[in-house]
Amino acid sequence: MQRFASAKHLASWAGVCPGNHQSAGHRGSSKPTGGNPWLKAVLGEVACSIARTRGSYLHAQFHRIARRRGRHKALVAVAHSVLRIIYYMVRDKKPYADLGDDYFDKLDASRIERHHVRRLEQLGYTVSLAPKAA
Repeated sequence: MQRFASAKHLASWAGVCPGNHQSAGHRGSSKPTGGNPWLKAVLGEVACSIARTRGSYLHAQFHRIARRRGRHKALVAVAHSVLRIIYYMVRDKKPYADLGDDYFDKLDASRIERHHVRRLEQLGYTVSLAPKAA
């Protein structure tokens, strides 16, 4: 892994980093860079299988991004995450520890709670919350 200075350099070489073409205040194509076609294809296959496998952090990440930006951009984002995970596993010689599919729900639970209460109130419901007994 000494060949690549960071995980960002590896992602750029592989072609799974997001494009960012801007000139004179205008946004151009946001296609990913060219990169290594064989590695890019394998990472795409891995991302597709992760999207269909439930119960992992990467599955939750895929659905979170796909909801906002679409399936194809979410697949590239997951492929990017997979490559970064592989880079750090090989560099640090440590196994992968999955954060879990409920990681994003636990990340900011109060924000999610406020969002759903506000949404129900917009639909005409009166909402009162009480914590669940353990």
